[in-house]
Amino acid sequence: MNLSSLTPPKGQNHRKKRVGRGMGSGKGKTSGRGSKGARSISGYSIMRGFEGGQMPLHRRLPKRGFTNIFKKEFAIVNLRDLDKLPGNTFDAVILAELGIVNKLGDGLKVLANGEINRAIEVEAHVFSKAAIEKIEKAGGKVRVVGAAA
Repeated sequence: MNLSSLTPPKGQNHRKKRVGRGMGSGKGKTSGRGSKGARSISGYSIMRGFEGGQMPLHRRLPKRGFTNIFKKEFAIVNLRDLDKLPGNTFDAVILAELGIVNKLGDGLKVLANGEINRAIEVEAHVFSKAAIEKIEKAGGKVRVVGAAA
């Protein structure tokens, strides 16, 4: 067996429908589109969500919720992640190099999930109160960078 002997499974490939090739082909003249109506002309396209004149689903359903356009998206790091990492000082750049943070967004936020068992220095835009307590209790230092809140 080699690459030249491979064939697709039976029924996978279909012959291309050749339309507009004369009356004898069965798909001549109107090319299978019928005689009149919007779908018969070239350039026809239907609006997304169009339901034949019936009120579309996206207009029948009520509007819900609220999107805050001023919402800040932080890259989140937990204390349990910091405890596993080598080194004693951490900031957004170092965490990005280590692969802990992908997109920084509006800044780095440190949360208190997990425990910290060593003294570390952390530089971030936002800290939770519990995270500050745990880091300082372990003998570490917390530094807030920027004015994001």
